[in-house]
Amino acid sequence: MAASTLGSTLSSVRLQIDRRARQISRLLATQGYRTVVDRARLKVSEWIKPRSFAWDVFPDDVTSADLIRPALPSSPNIAASEPMVINWVMGPAGPGSGGHTTISRVLNYLQDKGHTNRVYFYDPYCGDHKYYEMLAREHYGMTCEIGNARAGMSDAHAVLATGWPSAYGVYNARCAGKRFYFIQDYEPYFYPVGTNSVLAENTYRMGFHGITAGRWLADKLAREFGMDTDYFPFGCDTTRYRRDPSTERSGVVFYARLGTPRRAVELGLLALELFAKRQPQIEVHIFGNDFGDLPFKFTNHGLVSPDKLNEIYNTCFAGLTLSLTNVSLVPYEMLASGCIPIVNDADHNRVVLDNPSVRYASLTPHSLAAALEDVICARDFESVSREAATSVASRSWDTAGATVEKALRRALMANNQFRPRHSA
Repeated sequence: MAASTLGSTLSSVRLQIDRRARQISRLLATQGYRTVVDRARLKVSEWIKPRSFAWDVFPDDVTSADLIRPALPSSPNIAASEPMVINWVMGPAGPGSGGHTTISRVLNYLQDKGHTNRVYFYDPYCGDHKYYEMLAREHYGMTCEIGNARAGMSDAHAVLATGWPSAYGVYNARCAGKRFYFIQDYEPYFYPVGTNSVLAENTYRMGFHGITAGRWLADKLAREFGMDTDYFPFGCDTTRYRRDPSTERSGVVFYARLGTPRRAVELGLLALELFAKRQPQIEVHIFGNDFGDLPFKFTNHGLVSPDKLNEIYNTCFAGLTLSLTNVSLVPYEMLASGCIPIVNDADHNRVVLDNPSVRYASLTPHSLAAALEDVICARDFESVSREAATSVASRSWDTAGATVEKALRRALMANNQFRPRHSA
């Protein structure tokens, strides 16, 4: 190597080292060592991440799903009083999945009413079937048959997709049964604009009958995609989440899941930073994720059991729970415990919650912090708390289950083909 080239290379290296040294020095001075470590981990993760596309669906199911020339599966007739046979197609899940919790509540309700349920896992990640079957039984109380969707499904009256990847499996399946789509959120919003967002959106064009969590989704899918839709109301487990009038409240709580961008965790943390400066005497509780250092004092609960969560709610005046898509189950749980939920003001939240005890705020740190302050400064918080708990006292997952049962039955009966009956 020529001396001039070597000198130029060394000069460039020294320039980059000096630049990084100054950057690290500034970060240490202004944000601390943990920020430096996090930046380094992020850079390493970029170096080692896969260079191929990560498929959330079997690619051959995408290429087999011809939406131009859809297959028309047969659908067995059903009598008005006949028990339904229902295939549920879903991805396997570990403990604590809110989506699977809702599915299991409805599925188990239908099971108790005498209908036959079958669960079929749709798993492009090729996880261990026996392990996830064990979790489905132990954590979600599923007692029905559990099989593998890719191995084929038995005929049924109804075949339900429960997420956009499973919708491709349902669309291509050869088993008989009217196709339904149990939809809990607008899943194209889960991704940046790209292949996955388009693949998710295309499932709403598959001709399935949608049964959605709350009215916002039903209206959106009917309006934008022409889907036939029904919706069920969110339930609340008031046997587990309940107000304890003997508990002294001294804090606020934030539902923070970093792995779900639609929960706007970063904005919530900025709001809590402002709130903590204004109300330093109020304890701040965070659950959903384990956090390191934050620029304010807080109690880090991480993932907690429902019983522990009820205890946390009962020690708090208010809870911050944000959603950029369909609302989560958290606001109703907070209400049942007498903790006032602060929710970002959006049509999808107002339509689904429809509760006078929920407080809405613009999605800015200052507005959210101010809403928290308004609750803790309420003149008669005990009355406010009691009204909140009373507002959801009649909400039950049985109501949700019964609504789904009626929607399935109504759609299946409408699908019946006329067959003349002859007396013996």
